[in-house]
Amino acid sequence: MTFTPADTANYNALTQNVNITVLLGVEMVHVGAGSFQMGSPDSSVGNGNERPVHTVTLTGFYIGKYEVTQAQYHAVMGTNPSSFTSDAAAGETQGRRPVESVSWYGVLVFCNRLSMAEGLTPAYRISNSTDPSAWGTVPTSSDATWNAVTIVSGSNGYRLPTEAQWEYAAKGGPSAGNPVNRWAGVNVESALVNYAWYDSNSGGKTHEVGKKLPNELGIHDMSGNVMEWCWDWIGSYSSEAQNDPVGASSGGNRVIRGGYYDSPANQNRSAGRRNNNQGWRGNEYGFRILRP
Repeated sequence: MTFTPADTANYNALTQNVNITVLLGVEMVHVGAGSFQMGSPDSSVGNGNERPVHTVTLTGFYIGKYEVTQAQYHAVMGTNPSSFTSDAAAGETQGRRPVESVSWYGVLVFCNRLSMAEGLTPAYRISNSTDPSAWGTVPTSSDATWNAVTIVSGSNGYRLPTEAQWEYAAKGGPSAGNPVNRWAGVNVESALVNYAWYDSNSGGKTHEVGKKLPNELGIHDMSGNVMEWCWDWIGSYSSEAQNDPVGASSGGNRVIRGGYYDSPANQNRSAGRRNNNQGWRGNEYGFRILRP
């Protein structure tokens, strides 16, 4: 950056490197440590990949109160890939819709860039580097180099939630009632319109984050609006109890959770599981970030 004084006769221009920190105001909610029953015991809904139900114990973490917005994504990446940038509902704020059309690979870049901007230790390492500028172009289909991404031990930067962390937070974490709500914040389908944007009320588009009621932890839109990428490879559940699981060691697709604006109520349940290729970009796909 160059500083040019008004009085150039007595003062010289100065060129100086300046570190600028991007402060996005990403609101995080603390989810306390605890155990929960992961999966759905109801064989009449969903499919077999939600079973067997098993006990999972998790260390506490911080997760985004909202899905990452278009404004937040643009501030970090300089672009907005979203499809739903116009025709907002009345009263909605520009840039506050969830960002979508971001691939799983693209989320890795966003997380590390945001971590670096805020002085945190980046979570992801690809080809022995945590700097996304060294990773090359974001792949549009499955890529062996990017699939070999690892999490830096002890890092405090932003990252995707694991599938277990996501479901635990959606179900209310240590604040969950008994029985646990089927959707994030509610157990009665007729009341879901107050908690989620889905095929019955969305008008076929996304909406500003936080417009619907939150779940027990104060987290919004974990059911509906956009589906959210998780860290894990899709894999089968085990009946054995687990501590801080991170999913299968390899696979073909990554897990997506939460349902979206055009999916029916059943597909917006907290235990529901989907998956897709990590290079895929669709306007129903967004994400939420987490920190340890």
